[in-house]
Amino acid sequence: MPYILSYGQDPDINRLIAHFLVPMLFYAIIFYLNFFLLIDKFLFPKKTLRFILINLVAIAFFMFLKEQIEDIFFQDLARRPSNDNTKEGPPIKLFLYVQMISYAAPVLFSIAIKTTKQWMRTEAERKEAINFKLQTELQHLRYQLQPHFFFNSLNNIYSLVDISPEKAKSTIHSLGKLMRYLLYETNTELVPLSKEIEFMRKYIDLMKLRISDKTEVESSFPVGDPSIKIAPLLFISLIENAFKHGVSANKESIISIDMTTQKNTVNFTIENHNFPKEDNDKSGSGIGLQNLEKRLQLLYPNKYTFEKELKTGVYRVHLKIET
Repeated sequence: MPYILSYGQDPDINRLIAHFLVPMLFYAIIFYLNFFLLIDKFLFPKKTLRFILINLVAIAFFMFLKEQIEDIFFQDLARRPSNDNTKEGPPIKLFLYVQMISYAAPVLFSIAIKTTKQWMRTEAERKEAINFKLQTELQHLRYQLQPHFFFNSLNNIYSLVDISPEKAKSTIHSLGKLMRYLLYETNTELVPLSKEIEFMRKYIDLMKLRISDKTEVESSFPVGDPSIKIAPLLFISLIENAFKHGVSANKESIISIDMTTQKNTVNFTIENHNFPKEDNDKSGSGIGLQNLEKRLQLLYPNKYTFEKELKTGVYRVHLKIET
């Protein structure tokens, strides 16, 4: 800045050194002193007054040192007579203000850069912590769902052992295939929708073995589009719930399952007659639907709709997901 203010005067090497190189050296010292030491040691720990005092002392020292250098090494430059004796120089106060501002600029610049870097680092750490928490919670929900599914399936098999041993054997074989998918193919973040459809078809076939002719099951699935991938095991809880509450031993009922896809959007609708369970029925804890809603909130924020409706004895659920 001193060099810029001297614009219009005869340029020479002494003026360049005195009014540009020496101040730039001092600016650099102030900048790096703050950037690498003072900001971390005083400003960020909230020792603001000490930080300001140290910088004021440093600025005063470098201003004094600059004047001493000019007096010792550049006497002719400092005392060069003016050709126009009537022309007055700038007031000393203005000169000091300009000097203070020019020396304060590196301090402010270092604070701005250091603060921005700290904010970026803090933001990155915050996002990493959120992502880690998300992955941990999703893993917990997935592990929670697997034994829940297995427990419900074992209850179904148990009910078949005395009624139809052959069906029970076939059910165990089918359950083995389902559990293989649960254990080995659902540990990834996303799976092809076609594999989820295959899994749901097998599960529906498994559940048909334990229901009577009074319950009609209708299902419609699209041809699996390999380009569509989705989080695993999102729909199975809804199908489980339909077979749990939509089957009666002495009343006719219908379970209707329909899935459609449109570009990257998956629509899943399931309807079933609703037969409320007795209070002492412990065949399910409702953990599946709670698990599903939590996973949807974590995996597809603002990208899904989940609607439930009970009307005239029919329970209807519609789930729409933008993959």
